[in-house]
Amino acid sequence: MSDWAEGYLVEIGYTYGYYSELNPLKARLPLLKTGYAPPAIGAACELGFGHGISANMHAAGGTAEWYGTDFNPSHAAFAQDMAAAGTGAKLYDEAFADFCNRPDLPDFDFIGLHGIWSWISPANMNHIIDFLRRKLKVGGICYISYNTYPGWNTVAPIRHLLTQHASSMSAPGIGVQGRVDAALDFADALMNTNTLYGKANPNAATRLKGIRNNDRSYLAHEYLNECWIPMYFSEISKMLSSAKLSFACTATYREHIDALNLSDEQQTMLRDIPDVTFRETVRDFMLNQQFRRDYWIRGGRSLQTMQQLDMLRDERVVLNVPRADVKLEASGFRGSATLNEDVYKPVLDFMADGQPRSLGEIEAAVKPTGKSFNQVVQAALVLVGKGDVSPAHPAGTVDAVRPKTQALNSKILAMAPSGRQVNYLASPVTGGGVHVNNIGQLLLLGRENGHTTDTACIDFAYGQFTAQGKRMARDGVAISDPAENKAEFSREAKSQIDKTMAIYKALGIA
Repeated sequence: MSDWAEGYLVEIGYTYGYYSELNPLKARLPLLKTGYAPPAIGAACELGFGHGISANMHAAGGTAEWYGTDFNPSHAAFAQDMAAAGTGAKLYDEAFADFCNRPDLPDFDFIGLHGIWSWISPANMNHIIDFLRRKLKVGGICYISYNTYPGWNTVAPIRHLLTQHASSMSAPGIGVQGRVDAALDFADALMNTNTLYGKANPNAATRLKGIRNNDRSYLAHEYLNECWIPMYFSEISKMLSSAKLSFACTATYREHIDALNLSDEQQTMLRDIPDVTFRETVRDFMLNQQFRRDYWIRGGRSLQTMQQLDMLRDERVVLNVPRADVKLEASGFRGSATLNEDVYKPVLDFMADGQPRSLGEIEAAVKPTGKSFNQVVQAALVLVGKGDVSPAHPAGTVDAVRPKTQALNSKILAMAPSGRQVNYLASPVTGGGVHVNNIGQLLLLGRENGHTTDTACIDFAYGQFTAQGKRMARDGVAISDPAENKAEFSREAKSQIDKTMAIYKALGIA
C-alpha cells in the first residue's frame, strides 16, 4: 500500500463504470415527487471520480461547470485525457484534504460521491463533511452512496476473512487479482468444512458464490481496502447534519414505489413513524438494506401542491430502448411484479417515436383512457428505475450541449478498436451516459468513418473486432471457426443496427 493512499487500494485500477445517480438531471424527478424544488445546477463536483467516466459524461451532457478529484494518478490521467476532448471538466489527482481546501473552487449546487464513502478513512470523511459545510450552496444537493447495515451483517465476516487472507497468506508477487482469487479459494474451502458460522448464516455460502461472479478489479476495491466502514443510516445522518444537510429522498427510483418493496403492514408501520431518521432505519431493516443511494439537501425549499404538480408536468422523459423491448415487469425487494397494461401501454405507445415528452404531454395523451397524473408520475418513476426511460433536458439545452457530447463520443469511439472498456457514450438529450457495447461502438465508428451501408459498416466493425484478438461466443464457448465467427458477429451487429440505431439517433449519440 502506497503511503499517499491512506488505506485505499491503488495497486489496481477501478472499473470503467458510469453511475447515473451522479447526473443532476436524474435527481429532479425524485426530489419533485418528494416535494422539494430542485436547484438550478451551475457548478457541480464529484469526489472520488474513478476513471472519470461519469464526471466527463455529465460535464459534456449538461451546462454545469464540473470539478472533481481522485487521488489515484492513473485514474486522473485517464479522466483528464477524456476531458481534453472538450467536456470542460476540471479534474485533479489530489487527496481530499488538498482538493477540498483549494482556494479556486466555486460554491457548488451539486456534490456527488459514489462508491467512495465506505472505503475511506475517518479523517477523509471529516474533510468531506467540512467541504460540504463550506462549499455546498443553500438549496444544494449532495448525492452519496454507501454500504449499510443490516444488509452487510451476514457478509461482513466474509469480507474480513478475505482481507485477512490477502494481507497475511498471499504469496509475494502474485498481484492483486491473484490475491483476490486465492482469498476466494480459501473462503470456499473453509465454508466446505461445515463451519458453525456457515450453519448460523446459511445465506453466507450463496453470497460467497455470487461474489465470484464480479469483476476482479471491483472485488479488489470492495473487499481488500484497509478502510471499510459500513454505517447505519442514523450514523451517516448525524455526520451530514453537522454540515447542515437533511435527508431528501432515496436516489434509487424503484424504492419510491412502496408496493414493489413493502407489504401493506410495513407501509402502515412506516407511516406511523414521524421521525425521518428512525423511519429510514426501520425501512432498512424491512429491506435488509446493504447499499444506500441517497440525495441530501441543504435547506431545501418545500413546494406547495400546485407548484409541485406544475413542475412535475414540465419534467421531460425519453424512451432509451426500443418500444418492443420494454417488458411490463418490474422488480423490487418483494420480487417481480407485472405492470398494469392499461396504464403502461398508452404511456409507452405515446413515447414510442423516441422523442422527449413532458409528463404533462403524456398526461394529455393518455387522458382519454382515464389515467390520472399520479399514475403517469408513478409510471415514469418505474420506467426510469427499470432503465427503459431516462429524464431528458429541455430542447434548448440539448442544442447547447450537443457539440460537447459529439466531441467526447468521438474520443471514446476512437478507443473502441483497442478494446478499451468504456461501454458508454454521452447523450445531449439525457445529459448522461448511454450503454453502448464494443460492437455497437465499432458500428458507430464505421458510420463516422463514412461506411454508409449496413454491409460496409459491419465489415469494418468485424475487421476492428478481430484485430483485437476477440471472438464471438455461443453458449458461453468461443467460436473457433472463422466463417462461423463472422456469421455470428454479423448477426449480432445487424440486430443492433435494426433495433438500436434509431434509439441512438433519438438520444443524439449517432
